[in-house]
Amino acid sequence: MIVLGIESSCDDTAVALVDNGQKILGGARASQEKLHAKYGGIVPEVACRVHYEAMLPLLDKVCKDAGIELKDIDAIAATNQPGLVGSLYVGFSTAKALAWALGKPLVAVDHIEAHIYAAHLDDPELDFPHVSVVVSGGHTDIFLSTGPTEHQLITRTLDDAAGECFDKVAALLGIGYPGGPAVQMTSLGGDRDA
Repeated sequence: MIVLGIESSCDDTAVALVDNGQKILGGARASQEKLHAKYGGIVPEVACRVHYEAMLPLLDKVCKDAGIELKDIDAIAATNQPGLVGSLYVGFSTAKALAWALGKPLVAVDHIEAHIYAAHLDDPELDFPHVSVVVSGGHTDIFLSTGPTEHQLITRTLDDAAGECFDKVAALLGIGYPGGPAVQMTSLGGDRDA
């Protein structure tokens, strides 16, 4: 079963073709990192407009690179939550239109659960149950995972995400955006004895 996946929950646009939920046949991503760096963070309206411009060219590239025509896919999966409203709208509307035009099923994907599932693509032998931790600029969640798609929320931050702290620290120090990599690179050049 070949599934077309579309992800646009924040500032990157991503498209992939996956066979049987395990083998990635092709994929491409359009990063908006440099664009948002000049603002010191993600501007939702700008992100939405760039998704709109990037989506169809990425889709064409992935299909061409994988040697697969849209008519040959079996289903379409797209992020529908959580994320920036405009960004989600672009990706999910594209997926919905393709599903309708091609007569293919559409699967809505929670992008936090997709982060957890990605670990299983990397290590299919991962045993259950286990604790899954998702840390990003927008979310810090801990789950009890009992299966590839079964996750019970244990706890989450209520006010701020751990990843956002890196953006704030980097902004205060004036070391660049995005904050996580900027703090990491700066720390690598630090004085261990200070």
